[in-house]
Amino acid sequence: MRGIRALRDAIECGDVEGPTIVNAGAPISVTGGHGDPLNGLAEPFAHAVAETVENTCDGPHDCRRAVRRQIGLGAQVIKFMATGGVLSNVSGGLGRAMQPEEMKAIVETAHALGRKTAAHSHAAEGTRAAVEDGVDTIDHGTFLDDATIKLMKARGTWLVPTMLAPRAALAQARGGMLPPATIPKAEAAGAAAVDSHRRAIAAGVKIAFGTDTGVSKHGDNAQEFALMAAAGMTPAQAIKAATMGAAEALDRPGLGQIAPGLAADIIASIRDIFGGRSGAYEEVLERGRREAIVEMVERGRSLGGDALVGVDLDYQVLGKNGSMLMISVNGTAVKLRRELPGRSL
Repeated sequence: MRGIRALRDAIECGDVEGPTIVNAGAPISVTGGHGDPLNGLAEPFAHAVAETVENTCDGPHDCRRAVRRQIGLGAQVIKFMATGGVLSNVSGGLGRAMQPEEMKAIVETAHALGRKTAAHSHAAEGTRAAVEDGVDTIDHGTFLDDATIKLMKARGTWLVPTMLAPRAALAQARGGMLPPATIPKAEAAGAAAVDSHRRAIAAGVKIAFGTDTGVSKHGDNAQEFALMAAAGMTPAQAIKAATMGAAEALDRPGLGQIAPGLAADIIASIRDIFGGRSGAYEEVLERGRREAIVEMVERGRSLGGDALVGVDLDYQVLGKNGSMLMISVNGTAVKLRRELPGRSL
């Protein structure tokens, strides 16, 4: 986790080009649960490294300690493993692993220290308990019943569906790259997730984009957009989930939209991510990857909402003035400061 923190800080300082990183540290797990780093280690090795493990906890008091330790190590979000996982071989199954009082202690402690919380959760019982205890996002939400969906909507809990993950895990398991015990869990998760996510989307549960990349290959992340559209989201809704939605779920008001004074932490693509070619992006893309602070110079208004997330935004380069690049976005003139190092436009 030190490497992620170092990369995050290097990007923020402008020493390295890269995306904004909001790191969650090591996921908090019960002993023997999904996320316990001692799982599967031979006894001599487990004893040797046990004192270095800081992300496992048992009981509410111990779980508060684990949260505080992850925050002390630099975590900006706290993630915990409410249920078993597809890739777990020791804990087994996808059912609830944490007790509700343990989840409540994690959520309350994280919130008290100004951190959002995310629950890895497959089984409905674990998801429902996490939502009742005030978690901010449910990651996966594989087996959602109607009562839990209703509760998520009422509480304003975000769903991060990670539709790509079970498909990738199943393909790897069938290809012999994962233990055979993974196959039935991946099959069950993949089949249930499609229906769960469709019903959650139709019910109006808030959706934030996420892929669980690392299960799938880095670089394949954009495939999630097509899966979200197949589950009932419009292209505009899917893109909004990855921009404004993700920023709101992480409580990052300075990101996710084009507005005066905000960092344009976005990537312009010559192809729309649902297929086909969008020449409207090409002129901007040719100017390269860079941090951009956006200033509205004609109308002085935000281009958030549907104006931001439309697939066919009308970009036109108007000219350059020193270090400033002038473009037009849907008819509104915008200045982009090009001298700042770092992120992508």
